[in-house]
Amino acid sequence: MTGMSESADTAVARTSLLPPRGAPPTWLVVALTCAGQFLVVLDVSVVNVALPSMRTGLGLSEQGLQWVVNAYSIAFAGFMLLGGRAGDLYGRKRMFLVGLGLFTLASLAGGLAQDDWQLLVARAVQGLGAAVLAPSTLTILTSSVPEGAARARAIGTWTAVGAGGGAAGGLVGGLLVEALSWRWVLLINVPVGAVVLCAAVWFLVEGRAGDGRRLDLPGALCVTAGLGTLAYGISQTEAAGWTAPATLLPLLAGLALLALFLAVEARTAHALMPLGLLRLRSVSSANVAMFLCGSAMFCMWFFMTLYAQNALGYTPLEAGLALVPSSLAVILGSKLAPRLMRKLSPRRVAVLGTLVALAGFGWQSTMTPDGAYVTVIMVPGILMMLGAGLAATPLAALAISGAAPGEAGLVSGLVNTSRTMGGSLGLAVLSTLAAARTAGSTTPAALTEGYALAFRVGTGVLAVGVLLMWAWLPRTARER
Repeated sequence: MTGMSESADTAVARTSLLPPRGAPPTWLVVALTCAGQFLVVLDVSVVNVALPSMRTGLGLSEQGLQWVVNAYSIAFAGFMLLGGRAGDLYGRKRMFLVGLGLFTLASLAGGLAQDDWQLLVARAVQGLGAAVLAPSTLTILTSSVPEGAARARAIGTWTAVGAGGGAAGGLVGGLLVEALSWRWVLLINVPVGAVVLCAAVWFLVEGRAGDGRRLDLPGALCVTAGLGTLAYGISQTEAAGWTAPATLLPLLAGLALLALFLAVEARTAHALMPLGLLRLRSVSSANVAMFLCGSAMFCMWFFMTLYAQNALGYTPLEAGLALVPSSLAVILGSKLAPRLMRKLSPRRVAVLGTLVALAGFGWQSTMTPDGAYVTVIMVPGILMMLGAGLAATPLAALAISGAAPGEAGLVSGLVNTSRTMGGSLGLAVLSTLAAARTAGSTTPAALTEGYALAFRVGTGVLAVGVLLMWAWLPRTARER
């Protein structure tokens, strides 16, 4: 057995990108993986404040603005599970470097883009890089830190850094746009990514599970292409209507690709999304609930930053500062959720959080083009994001509780994918409805009407989510 173990260690060492060396300090592994996670999460939100400036600089349409966000999120969601499995097969360090390298180069290309299509392609490649990078950050961390209190602290730090990246996005974006230009919300990733990349090459140690599974590349391509095509078809409805060929063809093609994805998953031995898991009530109900919540809550940052700048006349920096309280609220909600779950139950906390978010969405839907900051941004924003933080943790916990221990990581990835996919389609629908309501007008009053409609529809979606959670999420023994 000892000889076999030594042979395996030697094989892993030979596949490393550098000659074998001693294990790096734990604090350095935590710092590098957290830096990678921070970049991934930051880029989900940092571009929101820069959207009006991007529109002016590259002549983007309203539909183009949503694709600056959706190109990233769709690629991220579609390839996230594939990225995690690639790390198991080809090495976590190697995939960390590949993902970070793609992400950094795409950031450079996006920052230097001269046409709208160049920016959108760069954002899609960024999302692909993030999908490869993000799973490796957690697997490297958990495999490098001993199980117990030290690992719990490391995961807590990783989680807090991820939440901090999302919270800091608006403020960082505002500072960069105000002091430099919108290009720097992307270019700032280049020096940071280069430093982390060099440090990772030198210090991180290779590791892989080598479990013999194959990559489900057809599944990843089908779901990503299907989601993107469907979102494109939805965005066409505003200009062409629902019955025009320009709308129907991409809608039908998107649905066909998603159907093909399900067929591929049913026949593939190493499926990206094992359909058998969805037969478990806890997994299926939590994923549907997360999809619905994500379809509304993901859009909050997009519309709030546009409202602050286009209707209220805030500068990019002022818009970023205006959203700081709501950014902190989502962190507070995430911290409160585990405590409330011990006193109530995961199902009740998920419903409570969604109700809090619903109240915020309903309040936000009454926005006016001349409202005061406290009543039209701060308080409703805090409610929306506090509710989002409260709901996410119990939904993830319920999904994982119904799966076998060996499938917990896969189910966790499914929950995150459902939330991101819901957000992508939700953004396509809500931004199309908002654009249709404004009818091409750019006056603050018309834009506000469009944004308010988006929040009203979001309120309805969350109401459906509350009913679904109450009826479908599994009850604990204490609730029966």
